[in-house]
Amino acid sequence: MKIWELKTYFKNYFDLIRPFTLLAPIIVSSCIMIASYFNNKVLGDFSIILWTTVLPASFALAILNGASNTLNQVTDIKTDKISKPYRPLIKSNIPIENALIISILLYSLAIFISLFINPTFLFLILLISFFSITYSIPPRFKDVIFVNQLWIAIPRGLLGILASWSVFGNPFNPLPLVIGLIAMCFLVGGSITKDIVDKEADKKTGTKTLVNTFGIKKAATLSLPFMIFPFCYIPMLIHSGILESYLWILTFLSIPAFLIFYLMIKENRKEGLLENTPSWTLMYVTYFFFAFGFSVLTVISSISA
Repeated sequence: MKIWELKTYFKNYFDLIRPFTLLAPIIVSSCIMIASYFNNKVLGDFSIILWTTVLPASFALAILNGASNTLNQVTDIKTDKISKPYRPLIKSNIPIENALIISILLYSLAIFISLFINPTFLFLILLISFFSITYSIPPRFKDVIFVNQLWIAIPRGLLGILASWSVFGNPFNPLPLVIGLIAMCFLVGGSITKDIVDKEADKKTGTKTLVNTFGIKKAATLSLPFMIFPFCYIPMLIHSGILESYLWILTFLSIPAFLIFYLMIKENRKEGLLENTPSWTLMYVTYFFFAFGFSVLTVISSISA
C-alpha cells in the first residue's frame, strides 16, 4: 500500500469517529475530574495522578463517544445518504461490517479501561453505553420525539459528569448531582442544534425531532428555557445553600445560551469543517466553558479553603 493510500485509509477511519465531538468528553471529563480531585482533597502527587488516572478515565469517555458516533453512522445509513453523502460509509470508503467492528472494539476498550478506575466509574460507563446503544439500535430512541433529546442529554450531561466526579469522589453528593443536572438540562435544549442539518433526511427516514415536527423557530423557542434557565437558577441554588457562592459567575453562561437560540432561528447553514451549524458549534463551546469554569472555580475555592 502506497503512503498516500495509507493516509487516506487512516483518514477514513479518523473521520468515522468524528474527532471534533470527542473534544467534549475529553475537555469536560478532565475538568470535572480535576475539580473532584481538589474538592475531595485527594492525597498524592497530582502530576502522577494526572497521567495514571485522569487521562485514562478521560480517554475511556472519549472513545465511548467515538463508539457511539460510529454505531450511529452504521444505523443511520439511509439518513446520511440524503444529508451527509460525504461520510466514509456512504462513499463506501469503509465497509459497514468494519465500522460495526470498530464500534464494538471501542465500546470494549472503554469498558476495559474503566475496570482499572473504580467500580462506580465502571457502572456509570456501562450506563452511558446503554443509553448510546439504545439511541441507535432497536428500540431506537433516536426516532422518538422528546425522548431522543433526553437520550442524548442524560448520558452526555448528567451521567458523564457523575462518571468524571466518581474518579475521586462520591458522584451522588449534592455538588456533582446539581452540576450534572444543569448540564443535562442545557443539553436537552442545546442538542436539537444537531437536527437542523438533518431535518429533511430525518423526516424521510422516520425520525421525529422537534425541528422536523414543529419547524426550526418553534423548536428553538421550545428549547430556549432548557438552555437558559439552568444557568439563571444558579443564584437561587446558591441562596438555598445547595451550591457555593463562588459559582455565581457561571450564571453568565445564559448569554451564549441565548445566542445559540438566536443562531438557530437566524442561521441554518452548515459549517464546512464541522459538518454542522454555527449554533451546534456554540452549543459545544458553551458546554466546554461551563465545565472549565466550574473546574477553575472549584479548584481555586478548594485551594484557598
